[in-house]
Amino acid sequence: MAHPDARGNPSASASRAAHAAAEQALWRLMTFYGDPRADLDEAIAADPGWALPHAMKAGCLLGLTEAACGPEAAAHLAAAQALAGRAPARERAHLAALQHLADGRWQAACRVWDELLLEHPRDALALQWAQQWDFHRGDAAGLRQRPARALPQWDEADPLFPQVLALYAFGLQECNLRPQAEEVGRRALALDARTPWATHAVAQVMEMQGRFEEGAAWLRQQREDWAEGNGLAPHLWWHQGLFRLEALDTAGALRLLDSHLSGSALALGLHRLDAASLLWRLHLLGEDVAARSAALLADWAPEEAEAGHSAFNDLHRLLAMLAAQALPRAEAWLARCARRALAAPDTRRDSHAVAREVGLPLMRGLLAYAHGDADGAAELIYPLRGPAQRLGGSQAQRDLVDQTLLAAAALGHHRALGRALVNERLMAKPATPLTRHWQERLALPLKERA
Repeated sequence: MAHPDARGNPSASASRAAHAAAEQALWRLMTFYGDPRADLDEAIAADPGWALPHAMKAGCLLGLTEAACGPEAAAHLAAAQALAGRAPARERAHLAALQHLADGRWQAACRVWDELLLEHPRDALALQWAQQWDFHRGDAAGLRQRPARALPQWDEADPLFPQVLALYAFGLQECNLRPQAEEVGRRALALDARTPWATHAVAQVMEMQGRFEEGAAWLRQQREDWAEGNGLAPHLWWHQGLFRLEALDTAGALRLLDSHLSGSALALGLHRLDAASLLWRLHLLGEDVAARSAALLADWAPEEAEAGHSAFNDLHRLLAMLAAQALPRAEAWLARCARRALAAPDTRRDSHAVAREVGLPLMRGLLAYAHGDADGAAELIYPLRGPAQRLGGSQAQRDLVDQTLLAAAALGHHRALGRALVNERLMAKPATPLTRHWQERLALPLKERA
């Protein structure tokens, strides 16, 4: 007879060994320690008739946002669907959400998880996946509200409670509730030091508040728990790179790139996005990163397969091409992405709607900048500042839009735009060396936050 999972959620499996392996996989999903797929293989071996481990393998692959993972994800999803007859409504809801993801309907998937969590607020898998796809969709309100609705139903003694707190901390940060975010993130880490998403949330608070020295020290202090064997490590090294850039330590950022964001350290496409982002920011500051950018591109997934699959990913690959000074290649990439986003069978995919309305226009603005048309770039990019949230990612990741606008304003005639952007930064955080750099480039008076 089937019995519930560790949190009392309905399950189709009667195998304690299968449940234990699936629970270990869930912990890995939420903490980024190791690959959960081996645990899921154990769960499948222990109960071959249980659909959920197959679905979880599909979800792991879809979460990588790479087109190359699609066929394998589809095979696992089909295997899960074939076993769905014995699954309870909760597990069938997960399958429905994953099918939406496979079909490119990200918002619909999150709606399914929303409804599931109303009945089962302690479904950690639904909380984790919904946050992941809220992140990909740039839904800041969802990032905060969903864990807030569920947390009062959780028991602090639950081993995954700190991980759910970390989800909430990140959502608070993305909704600009920074003191609360830091408090919740620190609470999560006090309960379990192996909660890297909480480390990330607190680091992001410090980045957005201009606390670059404190932020760098924070990541160093936590490094023992995230730097080895953790899939979030490249992203946390990227945050360390942002702290170095905020200090205008470009040499330190370059050393970090070479040691932690290049070569074999970039195991996933998602890791390459961070490397491309840091390289672009260095390029805007006048550093020659062409060779490093070309090396990053050399062993990225084939362009033909990936073009147009994810607007966020497309943008970052373009940044690497522009930083590599490969302008013909960048123009061909933009054309390839546009063809996919505008193709009739793909127009229903959420990411392609975002590409048409935000991603492609932003990429055109970046190309204008690379061609030396600073004014044209500013005019194309400035109206996209707000809509850029739809591309997904965090506020810190999307700040590259403002960094590009500042560089364009400094090179062209839109000095009033540059002044306005600097004013925004000075009202949000103290004048860091990076902000002072843009003030000087724009010939603005150096003054602190009002």
